[in-house]
Amino acid sequence: MPDEDPDLPGTARPLAPQLLAAVAAGGVVGALARYGLGRAFPVATGSFPATTLTINLTGAFLLAVVVGTLAKRPGLGPVWRPLLGTGVLGGYTTFSTFAVDADRLTSTGHAGLAVGYIAATLVGGALATALGMTVAG
Repeated sequence: MPDEDPDLPGTARPLAPQLLAAVAAGGVVGALARYGLGRAFPVATGSFPATTLTINLTGAFLLAVVVGTLAKRPGLGPVWRPLLGTGVLGGYTTFSTFAVDADRLTSTGHAGLAVGYIAATLVGGALATALGMTVAG
């Protein structure tokens, strides 16, 4: 995805190849971690999707730690945020699985469980983010 060119507001310039490589490499790591957790802790259809919830809440926490830490230490270099934030944690967390899980719960007659799952994801995500920012100091 293009970055906005600070010299020409409203325009875009291509990302540097090293940043694209960092996002791609990080995405592989994050997606493999998510896949591994899904295989290690499968959830039966109609059951509360605890694995996806855990992945998304830990991802929200870790992203807040990364963003908070990097905001306070700009000298760490430009590659860390794309590598860790967009790449690893973007590949690790999953909005699409969250949406599919909620839909499956609803369509299999577990609407109450779906509402609880959605609420736990939203509230838990906000709390995990706040905790991550606090940890980042």
